Amino acid sequence: MHIDLPNKLYYSIGEIAKAFSVNPSLIRFWEKEFEVIQPKKNARGTRMFKPQDVENFKLIYHLVKERGYTLEGAKEALKVKPELSEESGIIFKLESIKQELLSLKEALD
Repeated sequence: MHIDLPNKLYYSIGEIAKAFSVNPSLIRFWEKEFEVIQPKKNARGTRMFKPQDVENFKLIYHLVKERGYTLEGAKEALKVKPELSEESGIIFKLESIKQELLSLKEALD
């Protein structure tokens, strides 16, 4: 899964939902379920997510949507295996490299 977000200090819930191809309601739900996601809220209550929150969303998305973990299983995996984020980071980098190679192949064809 390739996430295409610009390099910013904060992201809106809409930007994150679009990047992950999910509804904003799922982002709000995961925010409530997983304590590792702590967005800042302004006076109007608008959520602003930091790049670390995006990394946590990537990890949660990977566990729940790609590996088939239940929410409880994903919570336990995040608590028990802190090295899991490093493992998923490697997977995301490899997927990014794969996308670049595929785009190069298309350009050469």
